[in-house]
Amino acid sequence: MNAPNNTTLPKRLRTWWASPPRSGMRRLIAPPVYRRARAFGFACFAGGSVQAAAGIICVSYSAHGWAAFFLALAALNFAGGCWYLTIARSAAARA
Repeated sequence: MNAPNNTTLPKRLRTWWASPPRSGMRRLIAPPVYRRARAFGFACFAGGSVQAAAGIICVSYSAHGWAAFFLALAALNFAGGCWYLTIARSAAARA
């Protein structure tokens, strides 16, 4: 039995990554995250709040290196959350 090797993995992966259709910087976001951008935005804000609290606790114990680390991560999480919420707000309304 000599069956042809019809592998469709690259085609399926390409189709999966292209749905829903996106443009520009939105292509950097994985499709499952893009479909639930509002939920992931709020999750980023929650994580950033926990990291900011850890940074403030580190400042109170004079661990300034750790505080800078946690506060930098919090800032990145807040920026990512803002980006996700902006994308969720600008998405077309579902019919």
